[in-house]
Amino acid sequence: MTDKGRVNPRLIWVAAGAVVLGAVWLLAVAIPAGRKNDGIEKNPLLFSARRGPLVISVTESGTVSARDQVIISSEVEGSTTILSLVPEGTMVKEGELLIELDASEMEEEKFDQQLRVQNAEADYIRSRENLAITKSQAESDIEKAELAAEFAGQDLAKYEEGEFPQSRKEAEAKIKLSEEEFQRTDEKLKWSRVLFQEKYISETELQADELSLKKAELDLELAKGNRDLLLGFTHQRQMAQLKSDAKQTKMALERARRKGKANILQAEADLTAKEMDFRRQKDRLAETEDQIIKTKIRAPSDGQVVYATSVKRSRWHAADEPLQEGQTVREREDLIYLPETKHMKVVVKIHESNLDRIKVGMHARITSDAIPGRALTGCVDSIAPMPDPISVYLNPDLKVYDTQVHIDGDASDLRSGMTCEVVIIVETHRDVVYVPIQCVVRVDGKHTVYLVKDGQPSKKSITVGLDNNRMVHIIEGLTEGDEVMLAPPLEEAEVLEKEVAQPPPNETTPQQRPEHRTKTRPPGRGPRQGPGKKASTQTRGEKSPRTATE
Repeated sequence: MTDKGRVNPRLIWVAAGAVVLGAVWLLAVAIPAGRKNDGIEKNPLLFSARRGPLVISVTESGTVSARDQVIISSEVEGSTTILSLVPEGTMVKEGELLIELDASEMEEEKFDQQLRVQNAEADYIRSRENLAITKSQAESDIEKAELAAEFAGQDLAKYEEGEFPQSRKEAEAKIKLSEEEFQRTDEKLKWSRVLFQEKYISETELQADELSLKKAELDLELAKGNRDLLLGFTHQRQMAQLKSDAKQTKMALERARRKGKANILQAEADLTAKEMDFRRQKDRLAETEDQIIKTKIRAPSDGQVVYATSVKRSRWHAADEPLQEGQTVREREDLIYLPETKHMKVVVKIHESNLDRIKVGMHARITSDAIPGRALTGCVDSIAPMPDPISVYLNPDLKVYDTQVHIDGDASDLRSGMTCEVVIIVETHRDVVYVPIQCVVRVDGKHTVYLVKDGQPSKKSITVGLDNNRMVHIIEGLTEGDEVMLAPPLEEAEVLEKEVAQPPPNETTPQQRPEHRTKTRPPGRGPRQGPGKKASTQTRGEKSPRTATE
């Protein structure tokens, strides 16, 4: 045997030693694996926590469409026939003729309508002049009645605001003077009686003072009587008379107005009828002329012609027949779409499990098989507030939300209807610790990983961020190089779940026992949210409706 074919004995011994060491290591791991409540598999798969860049993203497929497009539909009432039609796919400029519809019946209707308009206008002018004459006579009669009513109102205001207040003040003034005179004479009489007792004045002088007091008392009573007469009788009678005069003149004015209205009522009604008929005939003529104009449909902007029937056929239902010359079209029926070809968007359907991650303004990468080797950029422009009704109809358990991603720059090399892949960038980390998502479970309501120390699994609580369905961001609890189990033990979580679900007899429910309120729920597939957000309830092994890239 040559040297090339000879086996080195030293290599044989080295290989044998490696096999023995491997068997010893497997036994060392397998023996503790059989212990109760510490069970790990005989060959536990471990993963070393890594540190480096991590991209959290959501990837969905979508359909390209124009960001802005003009929908052209038939605005001709009823049904009409297509006389000419621009070929589909033609690039047109603003103002170019797209479709011409049959307008022969409308031209005949226009001529007849012009005659109706002329007759209606003549009747309207005649009624208008007749009404003007009638109104002039009525206004003259009303002015006389208004003047009489105005004078009566002034007389009432003159007495109520001028004469009566003056008379009342005079009566009050007389009462005031009489009261003061009475008080003065009364005081004088009191002193006179004192002086009379002291023999300072004569009895005649005392009697004169008593007479003065009686006179003052009578003057006071007379002043009060005049005031009461003014307020109780004179004022009321005068006010009633003046109010009656004002009311009668107002009634005369109202009769004059009603008489004037009665005189012009027929003329006014006739004018209204003639005016309405004239306007209706004019509106019909304008509508007919507008309908004739609408039979020639022109491009409102530049764009590429796309038949509406082609778009409908590519969606959920096929059109009755393709758009062509000689076809009958109905009012408001969509005929042509003019998409703007420079600025495009992608409509993707985001599953409800990823909806809380996506925000308006997030950046995105767009790729398409139609343009291999080229990646476009864009951003999330809008997210539908309600799930897609068609998806809900086909599958009530599937809730997806239409999300529009606007493509940056010129995307004229894309065409409406193309399928593309959109990667929405949720978070970008330059240097973070991360582990596979299946390494993380929930124990006692906390995110937990299992480390292996001395051959035994040891759980450790951690704080996590978002994941990309492959790797999860570890915020706190692990460092680079920590060995975590890819298949963590689930027995502890399962036992606790059974304890919560089946309480012993004659005891309160787990929700009522404080010690069970923090018990572990079944471990999840992994954290879907950051700290403080709602965690995912997917179990390990489930698949997300959409997969994301790392």
